[in-house]
Amino acid sequence: MRLQGKVAIVVGAGQSPGEGMGNGRATALRFAEEGAKVLAVDRDLVSAEETVAAFVERSRSRVGGASPPADGGACVAHAADVTQEPALAAAITAAYARWGRLDIMHYNVGVSLAGGDAGPLDITEEAFDAVFRLNLRGYVMACKHALPVLRAQGSGVILAISSVAAWADYAYVAYKASKAAMIAFTQQLAVQNAPHGIRANVILPGLIDTPMAVDTRARASGKTRTAVAAERDARVPLRGGMGNAWDVANAALFLASDEARFITGVALPVDGGTLARIG
Repeated sequence: MRLQGKVAIVVGAGQSPGEGMGNGRATALRFAEEGAKVLAVDRDLVSAEETVAAFVERSRSRVGGASPPADGGACVAHAADVTQEPALAAAITAAYARWGRLDIMHYNVGVSLAGGDAGPLDITEEAFDAVFRLNLRGYVMACKHALPVLRAQGSGVILAISSVAAWADYAYVAYKASKAAMIAFTQQLAVQNAPHGIRANVILPGLIDTPMAVDTRARASGKTRTAVAAERDARVPLRGGMGNAWDVANAALFLASDEARFITGVALPVDGGTLARIG
């Protein structure tokens, strides 16, 4: 119960179509299972509700089919489009109205190929703007509305999902640039808000086996999911295999918890040694 008594918003708590678990869903589940009250935010309310259903099922499994204890975590679905600032503001308001505080604001939204991203000779203005609206602008706007609550409390945690693509070789312009900008923005958040007791950190997943990362590429390339996964596995130094959503969720759990109380302004790779190989 490392987050007992805390309230968290996980933006991007649903997931893309495909096999396995997405980072946002896994993080919402980990936070709730560790005692947090979680507002599971996604533009697709049905997907967010599936995250809530997964939490209920996993909770019942742990307690032998009974209802979860009243003093444990909770997970509630909420619909919000991160490209609309009022929707993000409403999500912050909804969490505060329901639970009376906010301790963790976690932004787990990202798009690349599915948003039309491309290399520098092929990128369009429309695709560039679409990727930045989701990856960066939504993050900035979520922080804009979470910070007044956190500052009034004198405490809180801001987390975001960037990518090793920010620092590694990555061919698609808008994703790389937006994820690099997320790191810079998070570091500035950490500096400006440290006097208010607010920590801000960013996670850099490497090659992770999620529906968005693998199934999207399989659809775009016409390859099988198995072939795409094998290609990605071969590029990972640690055990020659991708990580999974729980690896990312557990990193988020640590950074959100009081165990990381003296850690702020950090970009944490969760990448099986990919960046170490690059140097």
